[in-house]
Amino acid sequence: MQFEFATASRIIFGLGSINNLGSVAVTFGQRALVVTKSSRTTGDGILGILAHGGIDIIELLHRENIEVFIFSINSEPTIDDIQRGVAIARDNHIDLVIGLGGGSALDAGKAISALVTNTGDPIDYLEVVGKGNPLVNPPIPYIAVPTTSGTGSEVTRNAVLQSPAHQVKVSLRHPLMLPKVALVDPELTYPLSQAVTASSGLDAFTQLLEPYVSIKTNPIVDPLCLEGIFRVARSLQRAYVSGQDGVARGDMALASLFGGLALANAGLGAVHGFAAPLGGIFHAPHGALCACLLPHVIRTNVRAMQKRQPDHPSLGRYAEVAKIITGSPKANIDDCVEWITSITRNFEIPALNYYGIQPTDFPTIIEKAASASSMKTNPIQLTSSELEEILANAF
Repeated sequence: MQFEFATASRIIFGLGSINNLGSVAVTFGQRALVVTKSSRTTGDGILGILAHGGIDIIELLHRENIEVFIFSINSEPTIDDIQRGVAIARDNHIDLVIGLGGGSALDAGKAISALVTNTGDPIDYLEVVGKGNPLVNPPIPYIAVPTTSGTGSEVTRNAVLQSPAHQVKVSLRHPLMLPKVALVDPELTYPLSQAVTASSGLDAFTQLLEPYVSIKTNPIVDPLCLEGIFRVARSLQRAYVSGQDGVARGDMALASLFGGLALANAGLGAVHGFAAPLGGIFHAPHGALCACLLPHVIRTNVRAMQKRQPDHPSLGRYAEVAKIITGSPKANIDDCVEWITSITRNFEIPALNYYGIQPTDFPTIIEKAASASSMKTNPIQLTSSELEEILANAF
């Protein structure tokens, strides 16, 4: 048995832990670039939301005499966004980057911190569409502060970027990109809308289930996945109904963290293999795509394993997940699929056609998905016809 497990240098978790941001940040630098996502309607984004909720991120840093510069992105980060952020960081002699927000902001901050110290075009370092060059120099220190419970990006070693020219989302990936600190405060997720709570929560669930059945899962990842899945099953609906439920929000924040730890060390699967090109071509929200695809990927994976590898250990793993999420020791894989289908229906997760996807797009989507890194750790290699079946069923 051989495996490795790597994560952020330090993880700080708990209600109110955001108040430690200044004292943590000052140990790394005095000139911080805060990377966040702006609001399309007000322009102030997460900083404004937190300020209105009584949490002033800038003040927390100013108390430690840290000079603050703000860099905002409007949507999921593109290569151009990262180049702009890197230029700002270099021009202002930034010695610390803080990512604040959902996965988009965290990934943008992670990429900027990595490329400030590494020369060349960002595409030189990207997987799939670029050269995939490794980083030469360590990134400047990076602190990740999530305000959603879904991506787990605060403890992953990659940043997902959009390449509009290639119509795909791809990763900048290197072990050195693991954040110095992941500061996870469930209180920051209280303002989330029901729609974001649902889609990000189901993304977290997917990022727990896929590593658990991955070909690279290992004895450290397994218990993280199972504990996280239990917490999602217990608390996602509660967080959706009552956003101020501290226990439910804590469960979801921890599940998201565990999902990030798991995927960073065991990979993902076909759901995320599809989500990358779908998000790149159609600009559909990542969490909603994962939720839509998940039950259909499970069904197809299970049929493929039953047909070609009936002794595959992941068949038993899917059944174990069914028992956890339903609370029934007699539950089977069909019950797992039904539970997921039911909750996506309750949350009104749209089908693929909602985003303008048509059957004529399937060949392009399948071609791009086949080269995605997540497909390489799916429990079984799926055929083109099986991949088309997933899209047709999710349509």
